[in-house]
Amino acid sequence: MSRRKAAPVEVPLPGLARLAPTQQRSRERFERILACATEIMAEKGSEAFRMSDVVARSGVAFGSLYQYFPDKAAIIGTLAERHNAVGRDCVRRDLATVTTARDLHPALCRIVDSYYEMFMREPVMRDIWQATQADRALQKLDADDMAVLSGLLSDAVMRIAPDMPTAALATFSALTMTLIAAAVRHAITLPPRKARQALTQFKSMLPHDLAGLT
Repeated sequence: MSRRKAAPVEVPLPGLARLAPTQQRSRERFERILACATEIMAEKGSEAFRMSDVVARSGVAFGSLYQYFPDKAAIIGTLAERHNAVGRDCVRRDLATVTTARDLHPALCRIVDSYYEMFMREPVMRDIWQATQADRALQKLDADDMAVLSGLLSDAVMRIAPDMPTAALATFSALTMTLIAAAVRHAITLPPRKARQALTQFKSMLPHDLAGLT
């Protein structure tokens, strides 16, 4: 007699909050936790801060903290997703002006500048990014974000080169967005003047047209 396989149990996505509060008081507590965690990370870095630090600073009891965030990675992941959403909005805005092939290079340069300015405006993003590289669950969030960004660039390129082969388009978009992210993350490790010089050189290397790809 054959046994029927049990249905797989759906596991919550690691690296994110356990639940999203709906009541105002719960939302305020949720936001206080994230605000305090951001302050602590800015002071200590992503590796040094502890859940107990968040409890002490926020005044939120351990039970309430774990109700929303099962571990430190969930706090960092939630913050990362918020910053990723801001970054995606910037990319959408910068790519919205691409209507001809000549618009592509300036748009890519604006994306580079927007990302660098965002990192400089929110220094804690450096700690969040470092944490996403060290934790497998958070690496998945970073990879998913990169897939969305690549998709946004693909959509923009399709407007100006509708006949580009699908494989070439996917490779071009993924490589371009990955290189932009890598260049900016390198730049934020440098003094501001050297960072600007590095990014200026990098932007000159970005594609000015789609020759050879269509």
